[in-house]
Amino acid sequence: MNQIKNYQPHQKQINKAEQILNGARPEFLRHGYDCTSMDKIAKSAGVSKQTLYSHFCDKDGLFTALVERIAAEKFRMVWSQPLQGKPDQVLRSLAQRVLNNINDPEYVCFIRLITAESAKRPDLCEIFLSNLVQPAITHLTQYLETCEELNIKDPEATARIFVGALIHFMIIQELLQGKKLMPMEAERLIDNLIDMIVNR
Repeated sequence: MNQIKNYQPHQKQINKAEQILNGARPEFLRHGYDCTSMDKIAKSAGVSKQTLYSHFCDKDGLFTALVERIAAEKFRMVWSQPLQGKPDQVLRSLAQRVLNNINDPEYVCFIRLITAESAKRPDLCEIFLSNLVQPAITHLTQYLETCEELNIKDPEATARIFVGALIHFMIIQELLQGKKLMPMEAERLIDNLIDMIVNR
């Protein structure tokens, strides 16, 4: 009985923090860091400013928690499925999941926001890399290392090329208006990436 009593407030704290992060997310993504106030976040989250500050000491702390959350969410969405099977099928499925998730309008706004704040907050780049890009490369490297069918000389470099090409494609196409100036079908990129790795 005591365990239940002790657990419920803790769960309420978690739920309230989630509520605040859910309210902060559209505010930061829509208006950017500088134009988002704690007042706006409290209103969007449906909490008092007192409750907001009891969970996050300041805007920097809240923004940092949100960056960690979005990066971790994207990693789980793309990389939670085990990489098993024929290399061409595994890599194609993986590339499609990566592009589908990073081409999401919210994620594009997220990358734009991280880029805009990177000069003032280089720690945000570290959070982004350590929660999403680095584990993604590690995960793919492990698959390439153990895939006897491929026998790749440098699995980590290959993983970086694979992931980097997909991220570069998104940045060029979505952030830098590449769809207008230098359009390219995603499947064409995927086909050639796989061909470079599988049929090298």
